[in-house]
Amino acid sequence: MPQLGLLPRRTWATLLSQLLRPPRAACISAVGCHSQVAEALLTSQPKPHQEKPNFIIKIPKGTRDLSPQQMVVREKILDMVVSCFKRHGAKGLDTPAFELTEMLTEKYEEHSGLMYDLKDQGGELLSLRYDLTVPFARYLAMNKLKKMKRYQVGKVWRRESPTIVQGRYREFCQCDFDIAGHFDPMIPDAECLKIMCEVLSGLQLGDFLIKVNDRRIVDGMFAVCGVPESKFRAICASMDKLDKMSWRDVRHEMVAKKGLAPEVADRIGEYIQCHGGVSLIEQLFQDPRLSQNKQALEGLGDLKLLFEYLTLFGIAEKNSFKKVRTTETQVFVATPQKNFLRERLKLIAELWDAGIKAEMLYKNNPKLLTQLHYCENTGIPLVVIIGEQEQKEGVIKLRSVASREEVAIKRENLVAEIQKRLSES
Repeated sequence: MPQLGLLPRRTWATLLSQLLRPPRAACISAVGCHSQVAEALLTSQPKPHQEKPNFIIKIPKGTRDLSPQQMVVREKILDMVVSCFKRHGAKGLDTPAFELTEMLTEKYEEHSGLMYDLKDQGGELLSLRYDLTVPFARYLAMNKLKKMKRYQVGKVWRRESPTIVQGRYREFCQCDFDIAGHFDPMIPDAECLKIMCEVLSGLQLGDFLIKVNDRRIVDGMFAVCGVPESKFRAICASMDKLDKMSWRDVRHEMVAKKGLAPEVADRIGEYIQCHGGVSLIEQLFQDPRLSQNKQALEGLGDLKLLFEYLTLFGIAEKNSFKKVRTTETQVFVATPQKNFLRERLKLIAELWDAGIKAEMLYKNNPKLLTQLHYCENTGIPLVVIIGEQEQKEGVIKLRSVASREEVAIKRENLVAEIQKRLSES
């Protein structure tokens, strides 16, 4: 009988006997079986011919165990994420942990050195999956599917130098949501961004900003800056490092390692340091160089359309190609009529006294549209509206900025209703 690692044969025999018993018997003695294996690991000594006197029990570099307490947190997070995916109509999918190496390198040839290759066991060259996107594409092609809205949660592996402090591991969990198929422009894209906002808001991580772009705009920018078409992907890969490296270091890589002319890199730098929302898109439409590139104009047109949809979803301020929300204001006090300053002051005082973060415009007679635009631009979630009709009926209108839905609430119930909504958000 061959040697089975460092455990004594009697321990393996005990383990195997437990596994081969009927399910009920195995369940009864599972705890005892596991404790025997653990004890064997801690107490067994390698035999002389094994030549492993310095054997240390540890996990592989770039991996981690999750304690029961950590698993409670992870499961709570994943439950929230998956419920969001399902709310948007996605179907679950699972794929093998490993794929044909050729399948993965077709997409990630530049990162093939970061893949974990498996020893050839049965005539196939295999690697652990690098992400969940390529397996999904393979699944669609194998099953001749042209449309699918799917989610997948699973581990992936990358053989890179782990930076534990920054949360970079060699083994980690990915949560993917994809809408595959051909659709009218930007509708699926807007929904994906809406899902990201729902997930990040649900996790209560604080303020966040989602950065978006369009490959056509990037390629158009490269073209007008003078980047040779053969270097587009390589230069784009350098640009992707801007979240981790300074522009100075990225520029050095472009010039010194990828052979880009310094003046071309400087022209790129003028563009990639711009960021903003619809105003930036309009600005780029007027750019004398970019406006001459058909591909870039198509991308800018679709990006403008995307921001229109994001505004309808109430999340335009969370996306940038707009500034991060800097105020913690929860409620805005507004009026559609003139000479209602005193009523607004009374109402906002009630909210402040109840501990609700509220504000209003410092004008006697502001226009209602101006007040509502202010809420959308600053990300204030709720608006209370008081006017002559509301005053007569003894109610206040409560408006959701995101959905633009309004309901009439009795004045005496307003504070309680606002607190309820804020606790649920």
